[in-house]
Amino acid sequence: MNIATKPSSTDLSWLLGAMLLAMALHFGHFPVWISALIVFFMGWRLMLQWKSWAMPRLWLLLPITLLGVAGIYLQHRTLFGRDASVALLALMLALKLMESSTRRDYFILIFAGYFLTITAFLFNQSLLVGAYLLLPVFGLTACLVGISYPHGTLSSSLRARLGAGLLLQAIPIMLLLFLLFPRIPGPLWGVPQDAYRAMSGLGDHMQPGDISELSLSGAVAFRVQFQGEAPPQPQLYWRGPVLWHFDGRGWQMASRGEATENLEPQGRNTDYTVTLEPHNRRWMLMLDIPHSVPPGAYLSRERQVIAQAPIRTRIRYTGSSYTQYQLEQGLSSNDLALALQLPPGGNPKSRALAQTWKQELQSPQRIINAAMTMFREQGFFYTLTPPLLGIDTIDDFLFNSRRGFCEHYASSFAYLMRAAGIPARVVTGYQGGEINPAGRYLIVRQSDAHAWVEVWLEGQGWVRLDPTAAVAPSRVDSGINSALPDNTLLPILARPDYPWLRKLYLNWDALNNGWNQWVLGYNQQRQIELLARLTGSTVNWQHLILWLTGGLVLIVVLLCLVLFRHKRMKTDPVQQLYRRYLAKLARHGIKASPHEGALSIQQRASTVLPQHVTAIVHITQLYLELRYGAHADGKTMAELRLSIESLDL
Repeated sequence: MNIATKPSSTDLSWLLGAMLLAMALHFGHFPVWISALIVFFMGWRLMLQWKSWAMPRLWLLLPITLLGVAGIYLQHRTLFGRDASVALLALMLALKLMESSTRRDYFILIFAGYFLTITAFLFNQSLLVGAYLLLPVFGLTACLVGISYPHGTLSSSLRARLGAGLLLQAIPIMLLLFLLFPRIPGPLWGVPQDAYRAMSGLGDHMQPGDISELSLSGAVAFRVQFQGEAPPQPQLYWRGPVLWHFDGRGWQMASRGEATENLEPQGRNTDYTVTLEPHNRRWMLMLDIPHSVPPGAYLSRERQVIAQAPIRTRIRYTGSSYTQYQLEQGLSSNDLALALQLPPGGNPKSRALAQTWKQELQSPQRIINAAMTMFREQGFFYTLTPPLLGIDTIDDFLFNSRRGFCEHYASSFAYLMRAAGIPARVVTGYQGGEINPAGRYLIVRQSDAHAWVEVWLEGQGWVRLDPTAAVAPSRVDSGINSALPDNTLLPILARPDYPWLRKLYLNWDALNNGWNQWVLGYNQQRQIELLARLTGSTVNWQHLILWLTGGLVLIVVLLCLVLFRHKRMKTDPVQQLYRRYLAKLARHGIKASPHEGALSIQQRASTVLPQHVTAIVHITQLYLELRYGAHADGKTMAELRLSIESLDL
């Protein structure tokens, strides 16, 4: 086959269709002008083929290319990184179509198209995306089959069957490589930094509006599979960043050294497995309060579990926690000073109220009760849309607006405690979650983000208090959707409306969770565990190499046997006719050697049978046209059959 020859219109249609399918998933990530240019160039290339117009010249394509590169640079301020690189690749492939007219060009576009298809996983690795990508892979494979066919143009139905057949034949090898190819810890290559920009989650600081804004997202934060029965909803506090420093408006984390706060467990521990979605932070969410640390993480002073590096891929880890405990019965002078820190000025009304409580009530427990009673009885309102606060945020909230979300209540409560001389800190994380009956696991969404307070009491240590529960008890008992009078601002999947839609989503989430666990989460540990269960013995990487090699050899042998049998059962019809012709020549002593070509046989036959030279030459030409020509068809085949039958030897 001459790869410099021109493909047919059918080849171009398949190529454009496959490339469009590969680029379709990226249209949501590209700027509108890039998507429009790609579609324009594809339509232009199709018109060039249909109208037999001349291909555009270099003097036209070169400025367009430079303008496209410049546009991408101005859009992203770089030509590197995930967004810019994928956009540049897609635009260059669309421009390559404008100069592609040979089979060699099509080969380049097809293999570049395979690469573009894989880049979709840089944006989304869901089951739905994985299933969709089979379409462009099938289209590109069918196109590859079509332009590789040496005998003219394949029909669309035949190239589709052959392309599907090739993909089906690849399934055993794909499964074998997936199961047995040794997994290595970490990725084979780094992912561009801009791939993590859109990740959402809890930050290392909190100010009014932060958590309420996060609660508008229905994205899954993590999923939890409990070993045994799940704790009741009011105990489902998932510990995240612990905030100490208050600057007058917001709270921030503080470094407190290496020693971990002392934990005295009470009751039984709860064991579970967390599948954490990437959030580009180092927090590993665990049930309050954790006492074990997953590999690759450590416990901070406040018993927050922190990973060694930002979590940028989905991870799975086991945890063990105590929902009843005593934490840090003794408090150092440094920690005491940090837990009582307040700015030197601001919020005079709140300071005065706290001082009044301190003088009149004296007991820390009575001061706590007074603050809770104030939230419960003095017209405070739990809402996702609180008004903006002034410079003295605590005063403005407590004495004016009285409308806020969990961060407003946690912040003001901790401030009052500190102003009254009670050590306090703010803890952010998630509260609650939804049990998915389809998979029997807990789904915790970003809309479950929450903030609460820990106060230090003599003889009790750090005690968790949730001032939000004083205003909206159902927030802790039943979840956020039952606590808000108007929950229309919440994501639709976090609301009780449309039960049929929620049921459909939960079933889909169970299926997607299986994909996450057994495909995306099939790491080195899970591979060893699975193969150890299947074999009943310890597995190491030498076993994997041995089994993989043996499995590949077995599959190749089986495929060869099947193909050999198929070849014997269904010989090429052109070759069948030619063998009948050779059988006629053999009657006159002209026996073809296995290595001998058709022209050599023609030369010997013409010498022995000069009276049949015309027929012999004609048969040979027809045979060569059918075997190696670019324009053979059914008419040529019929003519060869008639010529051989008419040869009277």
